[in-house]
This record gives sequence, C-alpha cells and structure tokens, in this order.
Amino acid sequence: MSPELVLFIFLGYTALLFAVSLITARKANNESYFIGNRQSPWPVVAFGMIGTSLSGVTFISIPGWVGSSQFSYMMVVFGYVAGYAVISLILLPLYYRLKLTSIYSYLDQRFGFWSYKTGAFYFLLSRLIGASFRMFLVVNVLQLFIFDFYNIPFWITVVLFMVLITLYSFKGGIKTIVWTDMLQTTFMLTALIVTIYIILNQLDMNLGEMISIIKEKGYSQIVIKDWQHDRFYLKQFFSGMFITIAMTGLDQDMMQKNLSCRNLKDAQKNVTSLSILLIPANFIFLFLGASLFVFAGIKGIAIPQLTDNLYPELAFNHFGIFAGMVFFIGLIAAAYSSADSAITALTTSVSIDFMGKEKVSKQKRYLIHFAITLLILSIIIIFREINDDAVIAQLFTIAGYTYGPLLGLFAFGLFTSFSLKDKYVPLVAISAPALTYFININSDWLFNGYKFGFELLILNGLITFAGLWIIKKRTLIKTTT
Repeated sequence: MSPELVLFIFLGYTALLFAVSLITARKANNESYFIGNRQSPWPVVAFGMIGTSLSGVTFISIPGWVGSSQFSYMMVVFGYVAGYAVISLILLPLYYRLKLTSIYSYLDQRFGFWSYKTGAFYFLLSRLIGASFRMFLVVNVLQLFIFDFYNIPFWITVVLFMVLITLYSFKGGIKTIVWTDMLQTTFMLTALIVTIYIILNQLDMNLGEMISIIKEKGYSQIVIKDWQHDRFYLKQFFSGMFITIAMTGLDQDMMQKNLSCRNLKDAQKNVTSLSILLIPANFIFLFLGASLFVFAGIKGIAIPQLTDNLYPELAFNHFGIFAGMVFFIGLIAAAYSSADSAITALTTSVSIDFMGKEKVSKQKRYLIHFAITLLILSIIIIFREINDDAVIAQLFTIAGYTYGPLLGLFAFGLFTSFSLKDKYVPLVAISAPALTYFININSDWLFNGYKFGFELLILNGLITFAGLWIIKKRTLIKTTT
C-alpha cells in the first residue's frame, strides 16, 4: 500500500473514534468515567466486549496458532461459556448487590485492608502485563510491515498510538469505551470475513471446498485425548472456564463495562449474549487461520518462523491492495481496543482502590490516566526486547501466575464463612505463584510426564485457597454472598 493510503486510513479511523468520543463524553464526570452513570445499553456492551475479549492477541496469534494446535483452542472457548455462566449467576449478583465500582472493594468488606490491597495490586499487575502484551503484538506488526519502511523508530510508533488512545478516552472513560469498542468489534469481524472471501476468491474455491481441504490437512481437530498433552481437551475446557472467571469475572477492566449497565438483569443479558457470540467469533478466527495455511501451501509461500506474522505477511504482500486495507483497518481497531478500556480500568482501580474515590478530583484522575498510559508504553518497549514466543501463550502463562491469587481470594470469600488473619494475605499471595512455578517446571518428574498448560491458573488458585485456609480465623462470620 502507498504511504498516502496508509496515512489516510489511519487518520480516518482515528478521526472516527474522536468523533464518537466528543459525542459520548459531553458533561462527563467521575461517575461517567468509572461506571458510565450506569446507563450503558446492554446490547452495545455485549457486542463491544467481543472486541475487548478477542483483541489483537486473537486477531494475530490465533490464526497463526492453527498450524501447531489445529482447532483445539475451541475447547478453551467452550470452557469460556461455562465460566461466563459462573460470572452471571454468582459474581454479578454480588457486585450489584454491594453496589461496587471497583470489584476489589469486596475484599475489603469481606476480609480487610491487606486482602483488598493485595487483590487490587494483582489486578494492576495482571492488567498492565496483559494490556501491554496485547498492544505490543499489534503495534509490532504495524512496525514490521508499515513503519519500518519509513524508518520510524518503534518507540515513536508506540508513543503515537498511546497518545491518541489517551486523548480520546481520558475524559469520557467507560462511557466512551462501550461505544468505541462496539465500533472496533465491527471492524475486526468485518476484516476476518472479507479476508476469508478474498482467500476463497484467489484460490477459486467455494466455502465447502475449503472446509474439505481443512479437514483433509488435519487442521480441524478439536479434541485431543492424550491426557499428558498440554492441549488435552479436559484441560483446555476447564482452563477456559477458569480463565474466564479470573480474567473477566475478577478483572476490573471487563467487569467495569458490566457494572455500567442499567441493572443486574441487563448485565446478565450482556454476559450471556457475549458467551454465545464468542463461539462463532473464535471459530471464524480459527477457520481463517487454517485458510491462511492452506493458501500458503497451495501458493508455495514459506510460513514465517513466528507464525504470528503469517496473517499480516499474506495480507500485505500476497492478497492485494484491498485486502491489505481491510487487514490494516482490522489491525488498528484491535490496537485501539487492546488498550483503551485497560487504561480506563487501571485508572479506576488506582483512583478508588489506592487513593479513595472521594479523594480523587477530575484533575487528579486525568493525571492518573496519563501516568498509566506512560507505564504501559514503557512495558511495551521493554517487552519488544525480550519477546521470543507466541504472545497468546505468554499471555495466558503469565496470567496463570498473576490471576491465581485473585481466584483463590474471591473463592475463599464466596465459598467459606471464615475470616482471615488479614496481615498474612500478601505472604500467601506471593508464595502461591512461586510454588506454582516450581511445580510447573518440575511437572515431568513430579507427575509422571504430565505437562501443565493453561490450567496453571487453576493450580495457582487452589494453592492460594489452601494458604488462606491455613491463616483463617476460627471465628465464623456472616458471608456477603
């Protein structure tokens, strides 16, 4: 694509987001920023959350992942549905009954100061890492295929994106994000469908013929029955379930959108709809990935060593100008959706969990928003120097360590009637991931060849729960569930 065309697409899409921001951020205050004045329409929230759930990680990594893991990721997606059911039936009623703005304030009510701060800290750590990884993946692709051509340094590319994201989201916060996420989901899914059509057209195939080839090549395998395999289907299913509970239900970023709905019933409609829509959305990503590998095989195109680059390589260099435009639009949509809501949620958590909502003026909230942006920017630049694996695998592996203490803390609060020796909670939350890491790297000899996958999150949560059981107080308290 020509430099003028790339610039036009980028500026045009950015201008569209700013237009949405100007409309939605009118008369915005802290309540608008934190919970959208609890006026967000649930269909808009549900559709927009598809883009947030998928993000740049799914847009790039999952199609490239098909070559080594086939369609086995669908078992994780089926687990998502079970996880969203837990969120809808257990977590959302709790959050709405307690009228929470930050979900971690539940831990303060249930256990005390140190539990509360520990939960909020692990969210900040988890979301900073996750948002930075997602943003890195998309910006790195843009750097490799677009900005390197103009000799623009990577750090300038990152600064450009982060500044633009900050400018359109810092005023309206979640009130703006629910609408821009809807827009970004539309562009991401449209890019997928159009790309599949282009592949079929260039190969002179119909959809049925492509499905037959995908089956013949073995890409469509969903169920792996070897229990020692890291993608054993039951491990995938339960990992997906607990990933959703932890990374959505216990994540301020994802829950903040749900809490912006008008009432509990609307929030539950949102979560249920989202869980159903994610099945076909992820299947389309996997089908696209298989189609990319089929196209490369038929055309004799070498598969990049880092399969994350397969989709952009074909889109920019082999599918034609229109396909490159479509991919670029989908990619910048993924880039924006990866960071805008994360910055808003992190700002909310710092404002409420560490500074106290009543102490944060609009001006201080602006400063926190900009500081979070600068921190994510720094992490992205650092991560580029150390990245050596598929980002989606790194993301979920790290999440298994950082979300595990959150999972254990909330589970202990919801399913027991005990109080805790609160000052020892940080020690448990630090020890559990360390023990999980030790077990993971020694799993071959500890468990007769068993290899952990994404279920590290479950193990970490169980170890945290056990540690909390050890420091529980003997006196029973009335639960808030």
